[in-house]
Amino acid sequence: MAKIAVLGYGTVGSGVVEVLETNAASITKKAGEAVEVKYVLDLRDFPGDPIQEKIVHDVDIIINDPEVSVVVEVMGGVEPACTFVKKALEAGKSVCTSNKALVAAHGPELIAMAKEKNINFMFEASVGGGIPIIRPLNQCLTADEVTQVTGILNGTTNYILTKMSKEGCSYDETLKEAQALGYAERNPEADVEGHDACRKIAILTSLYTGKTVKFEEITTEGITKISTADFKYAEKLGCVVKLLGTSRRDGDKVYAMTAPFMINASHPLYNVNDVINGVYVNGNMVGSLMFIGAGAGKLPTASAVVADIVDCVKHSGTNVATIWSSEKLELGATDDEVRSFFVRVKGDDEAAAKAAFGNIEVVKVEGIDGEFGFVTAEMSEKAYKEAAAKVEVINMIRLDKTVL
Repeated sequence: MAKIAVLGYGTVGSGVVEVLETNAASITKKAGEAVEVKYVLDLRDFPGDPIQEKIVHDVDIIINDPEVSVVVEVMGGVEPACTFVKKALEAGKSVCTSNKALVAAHGPELIAMAKEKNINFMFEASVGGGIPIIRPLNQCLTADEVTQVTGILNGTTNYILTKMSKEGCSYDETLKEAQALGYAERNPEADVEGHDACRKIAILTSLYTGKTVKFEEITTEGITKISTADFKYAEKLGCVVKLLGTSRRDGDKVYAMTAPFMINASHPLYNVNDVINGVYVNGNMVGSLMFIGAGAGKLPTASAVVADIVDCVKHSGTNVATIWSSEKLELGATDDEVRSFFVRVKGDDEAAAKAAFGNIEVVKVEGIDGEFGFVTAEMSEKAYKEAAAKVEVINMIRLDKTVL
C-alpha cells in the first residue's frame, strides 16, 4: 500500500481526498497498489470531519515518516510551499503539486532535485486544471517541434469576458457577479491583470522549449480596460474578445505574450466560453491539437493531481524525465512581433488615422459617437506604437489569426 500526505486541506486538497476515496478501486488497479492518505497538513482543525484523525500541524511529522512515499502540495503560493516541497524531495519523497506560482518560480530546480534522488516532481494540475496538457507536452509530443501554444488559461477572466460579450454587462458589474459566484477572488488582481495566465504560458513555453522562461519577462496585459463598446465593435467584426496566453516559434526566436485578443469564428478558441479553458498546440509533424475542459475547480483539478499520484506510485524508484533546464531562454522582443491591431480613436479625423496607419478598415458602430474604430494591416508592435502616438487612441486590442 502506498501512503501519501496532503499539504493543505482547502478546495483542491479536500478534492484530492474525495477523488482517492470515490475512485479507490480503479486507482488501485491503475497504480498497482492501494493509495492511502496517512496525513493531511493544515493550520486548522476540522472537528466532525473524518479527516480530523489524519490532521497534523507540523510538516516534519510527514517528512520524517519513512512510510510516506508521495507528498501532495496544494497549499498555493511560493512560501512556505517551496520550503516544504524541497524538504520532501530531500527526504526521498516524490511530490505532486497544483501550484502554478511554485512551478513557474522554481520548476527546473525542483525537477533537478527529484532527478538526483531518482524520484518525481509532477505538476499536471498547475496549468489547465483538469485538462491534460503538461503530460502531452512532456511525453506525447516528443517527436514534434512545437511551434505554437495559445490558450485561454484563466477561467475567471473568460467568464467575465463571455458575460460582457453575451449580455452587454459592464466590467465592474460582471466582476462583482464573478466574485459572488466564487469564480473570482476578493482581490482579483492575479486573474484580471493577466498574472495567472502569464505564469501558465511561461510553464508551457518552458516545457516545449526545454529552457526556463521567466514569467516576469513576458509582456502581460489584463482585461480591466475592456469595455462594452469594445464588444460592440468586436460583434460588428464577427469577433469575440478573449484573454490569451500565447507563445510561438518564429525562426530561432520564441515570442510570448498574455493579453486580450480579438478572434473570429475560424479561431480554435472562439467557442471556449464561461469558466472553461482551452489550449491550442501546433507541432510541426502532428499539426493542430486542441485541449478543452474545466481549467479549475475542486474535482477537475484534484483529478489531475491524483493522476500524478498514480504516476508517482507506478514509477516508484524511477524518475520520469521532464526536459526543463535552468538555462534561461531569451524571448524575442515584443516590439518585433507582427500582427494586426483593432484601434479605437477619439474624434472623426479618419484622414489623420490613415496618414498614421496607412491602409485601414474603418468601423463605426451605431450608438457610439465621438469616435471610430479600425483594423490595421499587419505591422510590428514597434510600428504600431509609433503610429498610435500620432492619434488619440481610446483603446487597442490585438488580433490573433490562429486557425486549425
